[in-house]
Amino acid sequence: MLTVLESLPDGFLHTPARELHRLLAGPTLIHLPGRREAPLLVSVLLHGNEDSGVVALQSVLRAHAGRLLPRALSILVGNVAAAREGLRRLDHQPDYNRVWPGTELHAAAPEHAAMSEVHRIMRERGVFASVDIHNNTGLNPLYCVVNSLDQAVLHLALLFSRTVVWFRGLAGSQTTAFSPLCPSLTLECGKPGKAANEAHAASFIDGCLHLAQFPSHDVHEHDIDLYHTVATVRVPSAVSFGFGDALADVDFDPRLDHMNFRQLEPGTAFGRTRVAFPLDVRDEGRRDVSEEYFACSDGTISLLRTSTPAMLTLDARVVRQDCLCYLMERIPFPHSASAARQWCANV
Repeated sequence: MLTVLESLPDGFLHTPARELHRLLAGPTLIHLPGRREAPLLVSVLLHGNEDSGVVALQSVLRAHAGRLLPRALSILVGNVAAAREGLRRLDHQPDYNRVWPGTELHAAAPEHAAMSEVHRIMRERGVFASVDIHNNTGLNPLYCVVNSLDQAVLHLALLFSRTVVWFRGLAGSQTTAFSPLCPSLTLECGKPGKAANEAHAASFIDGCLHLAQFPSHDVHEHDIDLYHTVATVRVPSAVSFGFGDALADVDFDPRLDHMNFRQLEPGTAFGRTRVAFPLDVRDEGRRDVSEEYFACSDGTISLLRTSTPAMLTLDARVVRQDCLCYLMERIPFPHSASAARQWCANV
């Protein structure tokens, strides 16, 4: 399924994400030379409705047209079939950000074979850093997700945003797969179609291409807002839900996404329910922690612990295909590599 190219296809720089299927048959890895040989990997369209990465890359490459890039660049264009329909993924497809090395659920899928080949190729090329660019459907700031608190990773993240979320990682996700190889992170660029978000991502990519090496000094505590993802909140498939729909099993607050990146206190209501307990909440070890985080009393779904949500969305299809949200907590800043390792080991 994977196509590997050594140059950009004709028309790539001016083709919208929804039309890339006309140029690319499927997942495509494109290698472009640069003055520094260790390549920057940028993956886009792992979710077909998240196109800010495509627009940002096209902007950067047009700006460098006719000139050698300051660093070699490898571009992975992911789910062009879903992009054609403007969807995260097609119903018969796995999530392209759950099929990378480390997946168990999709180990037999052809998409896993394709992404494993990308991983092998980039490992052999001595990948400098890996950046996976995404959008989300709720109201969120621009932020980064990292799987490591190494100083190089944090420096890379701060080129994009001072808001950084540490997450142990999901098995089979791109950032989790590349973290052992190089500084690796996910960019969350807010809602798609926002010119300012696309321009910010383009500036970040250009900055990465100009990096000769990662700074040797430590990140300063006052430069970063650091969070830790502690739980993922899902709605079980048997439970119907809506946003302002009193006939559903769960009627979530129709302004739920306004709670993103706000510290919520115990007692904050997420909505009303007609069933005993309508949420499935799992910590990073996949342990059921539903009743540690939520209560359902007199039909009201409310928080039990101080938490900060991210990626709350009003898009029902995204809730079904991914989750309702992640819950986070602010964490103390690790002042050294050893402190970071010790803190991560104790969490």
